[in-house]
Amino acid sequence: MNTDSLFRPFSLKSLNIKNRIVMAPMTRSFSPDGVPTPEVASYYRKRAAGEVGLILSEGTVIERISSSNDKNIPHFYGEQALAGWQSVIHNVHQAGGQMGPQIWHMGVMDNHHSGWVPSAPFEGPSAFNKPGFENGKAMTESDIADTIAAFGRAAADAKRLGFDCVEIHGAHGYLIDQFFWTGTNDRKDQYGGKTLAERSRFAVEVIKEVRKQVGEDFAVIIRLSQWKPQDYTHQLAKTPAELEAWLNPMADAGVDIFHCSQRRFWEPEFEGSDLNFAGWAKKVTGKSTITVGSVGLNGEFLAAFAGESSQPSSLDELVRRMDREDFDLVAVGRPLLADPNWVQKIHQNRTDELKGFSKEALAQLI
Repeated sequence: MNTDSLFRPFSLKSLNIKNRIVMAPMTRSFSPDGVPTPEVASYYRKRAAGEVGLILSEGTVIERISSSNDKNIPHFYGEQALAGWQSVIHNVHQAGGQMGPQIWHMGVMDNHHSGWVPSAPFEGPSAFNKPGFENGKAMTESDIADTIAAFGRAAADAKRLGFDCVEIHGAHGYLIDQFFWTGTNDRKDQYGGKTLAERSRFAVEVIKEVRKQVGEDFAVIIRLSQWKPQDYTHQLAKTPAELEAWLNPMADAGVDIFHCSQRRFWEPEFEGSDLNFAGWAKKVTGKSTITVGSVGLNGEFLAAFAGESSQPSSLDELVRRMDREDFDLVAVGRPLLADPNWVQKIHQNRTDELKGFSKEALAQLI
């Protein structure tokens, strides 16, 4: 297997990474009361030492009381949490890696299985996190303005602490995605609308504020998905024209890289072409893209987290698409969660040493 195309360097604004492999953001609830520990710093350092080109952190929440439904998900605000992240980026840089935090607001959520709830109601474009399930409150325009400002502060702190880029989480049914989706956004003000482009106003304003806070030379990424945890087959944009109308305002607002989440990277996004989500995003915007979705394993991640094990799989199709320049970067999740040296083993063609994934890997920071 010739993987040379995965090991070409990539540079864009503040990013100068040694290969095309990105560690995908994966929620790990190992930060008590939102504060990353030395063990969290060690976890990321090991991936940098294992030749990951760019590490994107687990989702880390902005300064809104109800931005998280889990007290052990890290914060990206407050003196203690930011000191923890300062240690993380110091460790990653010492090990020769680059990293950006994924900044996040979870929106209206299900209650956490632990029974913990934030001290203010969950908030979103409406009170719903899926059609028929109400578990929060609709945000006022003041709430929205304060949330946009909180995204900006988190991005500014990322740059101040020495991170190499920042990623905004706009996927998978969380707050920004709740504004995109008609199932959760029935607003009658300027943050609603009949079209996807109209419902993207909140995302565009978040991006503009992030860009304002970090300046023009700092790389800004947004993670998007068509699918929802409540509806795996959902498409926000059902045609290339709708995709273009959705993504280009975000590109104009300041996005440098679109991180396009699919459950399976090899699946085409629209009929008549084998381009996947990342391929189409690059085609319609001209921006760099990251592909992700069941890379390197034979089972997809939702089944894996439900308890099904996965085994290593061929990277031939990924390499074929990379050689064709469908996308620029490749995000890898579960293989790197289970094995910090996965990239190194691929680079050195030590494929007989690759490990599978089982849900037990979720229970510890390896």
